[in-house]
Amino acid sequence: MIKANTDRRFLPLYEALASEVRLQILELVAEEPKSVKELAQALGLSSAIMTMHIRKLEQGGLLQARMIRKNGGTHKLCSLAVEGVEIAMPSAVPEQRTFHETSIPVGHYTAYEIYPTCGLATREKVIGQFDDPRYFMEPERMHAEILWFGRGYVEYKIPNYLLPGQRPSEIEISLEIGSEAPGFNENWPSDIFFHLNGTCLGMWTSPGDYGSSRGRYTPEWWDVNQYGLLKRVRIRGNGTFIDGQNMSGVRVGDIALDRNHWVLRMEVPEEAAHVGGLTLFGAGFGNYSQDIMFRVYYEQGT
Repeated sequence: MIKANTDRRFLPLYEALASEVRLQILELVAEEPKSVKELAQALGLSSAIMTMHIRKLEQGGLLQARMIRKNGGTHKLCSLAVEGVEIAMPSAVPEQRTFHETSIPVGHYTAYEIYPTCGLATREKVIGQFDDPRYFMEPERMHAEILWFGRGYVEYKIPNYLLPGQRPSEIEISLEIGSEAPGFNENWPSDIFFHLNGTCLGMWTSPGDYGSSRGRYTPEWWDVNQYGLLKRVRIRGNGTFIDGQNMSGVRVGDIALDRNHWVLRMEVPEEAAHVGGLTLFGAGFGNYSQDIMFRVYYEQGT
């Protein structure tokens, strides 16, 4: 489920929906996954035009595609990426909620343990060499806007700006993320675990590593994985949710507080059912112009 609002980062979603042809495509693939060729024939369009529509739907997060072998050829098979879209309209009287928000570049990790395939890049170049974990300690990593690894974890320390007497009521983590396949593979599931201050928030299975169409902000020279999926994790008083779906029973009150910082970890452990790696997309790559967003809503204690 995509939970959208009038934030400008959802413009690719609204653009994807603003077409009768693209709505017909969604209806067709809802019946069963279809190839680009099958969709083009069904709607009487050329493959080139159909590819453009598919790209728009992928950029909006509505469609996912994977390459398959069939009848001696390679075909792009399209299916729905989400079960629905929920749009929150602006309120005449906005809810007054106080929060601290921090944007963390993907290269600003403070701990890691990763295994190939792996690497980092800025918008201009690859940092070091592919598949060499030593470069994750390269000082230039602070400028990385994309990173990837086959298994392991990265960890970020985020300043805790809560003052004495303030208590968190909800924590929101927003990031563009996907699997990590050699090159790319849009049918490459990966079990990604989220941890905060040592507490496991739950697991989300990424469907694949997307690269058959270009990411909206991905540099032209980058020719492998192009974008991920925008995921929003919320830790509330009644559990932890990812895009509105329950991920675990961990409540905001279950998170141990450190006076100085929060510790966020994303991990693909060796013992996971699907060890498909992890890719983090920053503001310079993918479909969403943002880094890792960490927001803490809080209330004043009495």
